[in-house]
Amino acid sequence: MRLQALLQRPDALPVVPEVAARLIATFGRDEVDLNAVTADIERDPALVARLLQQANSAFLRLLRPVHSVRDAVTVLGLHRVRALVLAAAVQSRFPAPPGIDLERFWAYSFVAASVARRVCAPRRLDDNVAFTAALLHAVGELVMHQALPEVMRDLDRERPWFALERAGAEYQALGYSYAEVGAALAQHWRLPRVLVQAIEHHVDPLHRESADPLAAVVHMAAWRARLWTLGNQRDALIHTYPDAVGELLQLDPDTLVDPGGVDIEGGA
Repeated sequence: MRLQALLQRPDALPVVPEVAARLIATFGRDEVDLNAVTADIERDPALVARLLQQANSAFLRLLRPVHSVRDAVTVLGLHRVRALVLAAAVQSRFPAPPGIDLERFWAYSFVAASVARRVCAPRRLDDNVAFTAALLHAVGELVMHQALPEVMRDLDRERPWFALERAGAEYQALGYSYAEVGAALAQHWRLPRVLVQAIEHHVDPLHRESADPLAAVVHMAAWRARLWTLGNQRDALIHTYPDAVGELLQLDPDTLVDPGGVDIEGGA
């Protein structure tokens, strides 16, 4: 199925939840009423439940548990709460995509987000934007598994969605990958253009007229999260390290090649 045909399917690009839409509108604002943000989120009990579950998961390593939306906003801040609400909103629209273990998928996504927060530092990129882009970079897989279950089932047999070669396998089979699909969803939900481009270009961030540093950050984060998912094998870390992307980001390879070097939320 061609990309445009996929995107025109009614189950491919669902409407953004109202609460998430209002949070998306806060991107770029210098001043945001946190009380209003809290009240908005609290109007959706299912979203609140997912937000608190994510906020209290091992992947954020909070000093103390959070028990309410107001508590989450206070402890995590607007940027990370907004990212978590967007992730929860995506999950609400794709609650059980065939062939995807959602717990594993979001664990992978959180590791990528944590790595992104660290590796963006040398280029002085906004770590909150990097966190959000990396957290959402793979949502196209949810769309594709929901809309194309049989095609994805066959691909999953050859290359699981978390395999290093996954994007290449999708390009070969379909002519596009989860990156373009995820970018289409992000654009449909009116996420900022910088996030849409980072999601769309992260698979191959250097082969453009000018390299996109944020897409490069997401590329590196996705690479490291995939190897975390695959068991942190040192040989694989050494032999698959994306040297050119690492050079662009001015990274010390040892910080990511060490099998124990990736921790969660800021400990990458």
